[in-house]
Amino acid sequence: MAAILRIFACAVPITQADVLHDDAARLPRAALAFSQRHWRFVAVGMLALLHVVALRGVADDGARVLLIAHLGLVLLWQPLLRGERRVTLAQTVLIGAFAAALVYWLNGWLLAAWTVILAGLVGGRVFLHQARWQRRFYLLMLVYLLALLVVVVLPQIAPRNEIDPVIRGYAAWGLPVLFVAMALAPTETDPPEAAQVIDYFYSVFLMLMLGVVILGCFAFMMLGRTGYLQALTYIVFVIAAVLLAIGLAWNPRTGYAGLSVFVSRYLFSIGLPIEQWLQTLARLSHAEREPGRFLVEAAAALARLPSVQGASWRAAGESGEAGSRTPYPVEFSNEELALIIYSRYRTSPALQGHLRLLGQLLGEFYLAKLRERALRQASYMEAVHETGARVTHDVKNLLQSLNVLCSVALAEGGDSPASLALLRRQLPAVAQRLGATLDKLQRPAEATEAPAPAAEWWESLVRQYADRGVEFSARALEGTELPRGLFDSVADNLLQNALAKRAAEPGVRVSAALQGGDAPALRVRDSGRAVPAALAATLLRAPMLQSAGGLGIGLYQAARQAQAAGWVLRLETNRDGEVCFALERASG
Repeated sequence: MAAILRIFACAVPITQADVLHDDAARLPRAALAFSQRHWRFVAVGMLALLHVVALRGVADDGARVLLIAHLGLVLLWQPLLRGERRVTLAQTVLIGAFAAALVYWLNGWLLAAWTVILAGLVGGRVFLHQARWQRRFYLLMLVYLLALLVVVVLPQIAPRNEIDPVIRGYAAWGLPVLFVAMALAPTETDPPEAAQVIDYFYSVFLMLMLGVVILGCFAFMMLGRTGYLQALTYIVFVIAAVLLAIGLAWNPRTGYAGLSVFVSRYLFSIGLPIEQWLQTLARLSHAEREPGRFLVEAAAALARLPSVQGASWRAAGESGEAGSRTPYPVEFSNEELALIIYSRYRTSPALQGHLRLLGQLLGEFYLAKLRERALRQASYMEAVHETGARVTHDVKNLLQSLNVLCSVALAEGGDSPASLALLRRQLPAVAQRLGATLDKLQRPAEATEAPAPAAEWWESLVRQYADRGVEFSARALEGTELPRGLFDSVADNLLQNALAKRAAEPGVRVSAALQGGDAPALRVRDSGRAVPAALAATLLRAPMLQSAGGLGIGLYQAARQAQAAGWVLRLETNRDGEVCFALERASG
């Protein structure tokens, strides 16, 4: 036993502190470094010792001694324990007890079972390596183990040993040729992490299939009174037919879903279908607008799942918990949420991945709720900005009207009857529009205002611009009603822009026309230069930050206000000598 434990100690990785304080640890460290750097030679030595043990027979004492060395090399090569982990005392005792029992009770059946286990471990690594030469190396190992099992090991425990000694001799001296091929294969050096990877599903499947081959072969020999090679041939063809049938059922390739669909659905729905959890999250997302309340309700729903005992979360400086804690936590975190799911059962890799997927779905929904709240806040700020921009333009237009009235009052003859009549006409209109502007500031979310008679509004507009050189024309206004606030804002913006163009280009005529009836429309024309094509492409669709005068967003705000009220403001004509803007009711 002491010899066995000394050999097993070579597979135990140690830390730097252990090396400095314990000189006896140098041998395990050297053995581990050698096994990591020259892992293929370790594998070849392991197979060579097994080859000698199988040929000498289980009754030979020398074979039992060589089996101890073989087990030590297996521990250096094994893919079950990671190399950076220290084997505990309990694990060492279990490994020593297993090795001692294997050596003490060694017989043909134990040797066959051990060869099957090694073949399963090697087969579980054949499909995982991306490097071509590494796959070929492990494939050579698998071929050797299968050949050793069929030609040397199984005939020793078969009901009748019918292997020709010549064939056994060929195997004894021919199979080692594979050792030379494996030793000379130009394999790449695996990193320590990659060297500990194994596909357990393939390993278990291969071991079970080899077990079926062995038992089926012996069953054919006993029941059918057949020879070893004939029985082996029968069982191989039977298993090949079964695997072919399973392959066709797995993926029929005839337009029908095979077994792969059901197996995949089961693997992705361990304990709870993902569709039900998505429906729960969608229902909570519609019911709760606030991210905090959504997270509380979602955590409570998560704790009610069949495979979950409880959940705790931490987000945005707050934390919460639902259900109860267990010794089996599964953690998930993203940039906004830290979530711990407590499983009812010990978490296998499949269950752990399933629970982490549930947490990831919850995290994505929580991030969506945060983005939704940010969009609501941005929309509110945008609405405040647009309301402020519209009020700013209304105040600017009112200020221009007041400047005109002040210039009339301060001019010579300001106390003439004509000037006083102009002031009496304009001041009530300015006061009325200023009151409407204050109402917008006080009630920005108020519903659409009541319409006003078109004739009344048109008369007020004509009085306001009576002395500004604007040509007015109207028709069919009887019985037509218009949204006063919208038409005030649009008319002021269009007329002020046209008058500003006339100030820059003397001689420009400005006209305004209102049409009533079933298709009411307001048109403002000027005879100045056309709007440049670069500006016309974005005019009324985006703020003109490079505007020559004003804030550059007046027409954009007017167009947005018209769109919100069910109207459309557009540049109807754009050519030199005729530039026309039209405000019409939106079609449809």
